[in-house]
Amino acid sequence: MQPRSTRYKEEGTITTPFDMAVLNDLDRFHLAGDAVDRLPQSGARGAYLKQRLTDLMTEHRLYIREHGEDMPSIQNWRWPFAS
Repeated sequence: MQPRSTRYKEEGTITTPFDMAVLNDLDRFHLAGDAVDRLPQSGARGAYLKQRLTDLMTEHRLYIREHGEDMPSIQNWRWPFAS
């Protein structure tokens, strides 16, 4: 299995740190999609999840364009296992 690698991409103005991660395919949506791709046994459930991730990325992009900041679900997320 080949390791995942990406190159830095810049597309106009990057408005938030999370948006920069999305543009460079290093965000949670792309990483989860890569994980699904590596699990061929995921079948239809994997395809559904990948579509949901794509929809969330579209929602993210539209929200940033309208509000100039990350969605609240991104801004307010905290690592649940922190002490």
